[in-house]
Amino acid sequence: MDASWIWLGVAIYVVIALAAAVLSRRGTSRTMSDYFLGSRRMGGFVSAMSYSATTYSAFMMIGLAGLTYAGGVGALGFELLYLCGVTLMLIFGPRFWRVGQAYGYVTPTEMIGHRYRSKAAGATTALASCLFLIPYAAVQLAGVGYLLSGMSGGAITFTQGTTVATVLAIIFAMVAGLRSVAWTDSLQAVVMIVSASLVVILVIRQLGGLGTFFDRLAADPGALSVPGTGYFTFSTFLALTLPWIFFMISNPQVSQRLYTPGSLRDLRRMMLGFMAFGFIYTMITVVWGLTARLEFQDLASGDQATPTLLASGLVPLPLGIIVMVGIMAAAISTIDSIMLTLSSMVSRDVYAPAARRLGSDEHTSAEHTSAGHSAEGRQLLVGKLVIPVIAVLAYGFAHLQLDLIAVLSVSASAGLLVMVPPIIGAFFWKRGTAAGVITSVLVAGAIVLYLEATSTRFLGQGSGVWGILAATSVFILVSLATRAPAEHAEDFIKTSRRRRKAGSAEPTPAAPAIATGSQR
Repeated sequence: MDASWIWLGVAIYVVIALAAAVLSRRGTSRTMSDYFLGSRRMGGFVSAMSYSATTYSAFMMIGLAGLTYAGGVGALGFELLYLCGVTLMLIFGPRFWRVGQAYGYVTPTEMIGHRYRSKAAGATTALASCLFLIPYAAVQLAGVGYLLSGMSGGAITFTQGTTVATVLAIIFAMVAGLRSVAWTDSLQAVVMIVSASLVVILVIRQLGGLGTFFDRLAADPGALSVPGTGYFTFSTFLALTLPWIFFMISNPQVSQRLYTPGSLRDLRRMMLGFMAFGFIYTMITVVWGLTARLEFQDLASGDQATPTLLASGLVPLPLGIIVMVGIMAAAISTIDSIMLTLSSMVSRDVYAPAARRLGSDEHTSAEHTSAGHSAEGRQLLVGKLVIPVIAVLAYGFAHLQLDLIAVLSVSASAGLLVMVPPIIGAFFWKRGTAAGVITSVLVAGAIVLYLEATSTRFLGQGSGVWGILAATSVFILVSLATRAPAEHAEDFIKTSRRRRKAGSAEPTPAAPAIATGSQR
């Protein structure tokens, strides 16, 4: 495909997305909640589309399609198990939302620090999230680089693609924080699913219809069987699937979105909308990968499946450009969300703890004092300054150009599995302690890093398996050996379980217990 058409598509996307981001501004974002959570007033549709665009990034149309190209239909089982794991949202979604409203949390790691009454626990989990999420952001940048380079036949270089994505991600995140990202996400999600659906319909028709399509797949010895040509062995499947099952609670850029809906009704709409979007998008992506497997059997990498398909004669030029823009936008959306989440963690849980008293039970918001406003402003400034730093780190990591996009995404998420025991313990086990959190995250995180760095598969299993086993064991053992804040934990758990007979909407407390400055 001619590079000029691709640049034209990118330019149109930039203009429209910037307009949406600027229109999303409602005055100046003066607080962390305004900037990073959209003032906790996101509606159900916007929340669902934003959640979908954030979650289904370059991993899907580049990574999952490439995984399908390499391993056949086993990739469908892998992704459907992720959707099954999303049912965890039914358990944890309302709990995250309730404690977020009650205590004024901005980040999931702030919740951990408060629940276990330890500034160190919050800071440790925040830094661990940075360590594992920056490579995941890099994966999104690499996805854009591969997409533009592959579609243009190399006329647009990988470096040019990743540079454009990095600059746009910084701009969109800085304009109005989460509100601008959410608005652009909603637009992008609609473009993604409509254009991708049209491509599937047109491609299947050009291949002779569904009957011919499945007949050709049946003739491919590895397309419709597991492990097929040998890619999806049990240990490989488990290593890929495990991080995805717990994705919605282990990845803070996702769980932070559970604080943003304006009511429980909006939260439910977000969950239902996301699950519907996810199922449709998964089926579309797998069909793309299988189509590329049939039509282009000599690709150097599975990550080239989607770019090659879009640049081929099977897809009309205008539609190919629209789909390309949708994929690029989804990747940038995920980068934006990661940058916002990590920068909020650095400012809230690493920079701010020195000015906060976690041991206080006072329920007066520091935002209503001049000291609170000052502290809030400093935190917000630090958060904004950290955004481009995270982007530059991700850009550097992306240029290592390591392995398949899908495999890299899972590897990054495997490290975040160390967050799962502390989060489950926060809501369901009042015996958990800060020492258990800190020790489990450090020990299990080190194990995952070692296994990934040395490409070691101990007993044939992936790093995620050993990471979550180590994290769970250490968290339980150390917690049992140390003293827990039992009374505080019980109050937290009761708050997360609170039920209202009146229905789905719960008012936002006027004075959340956790704010900024000297509070808690």
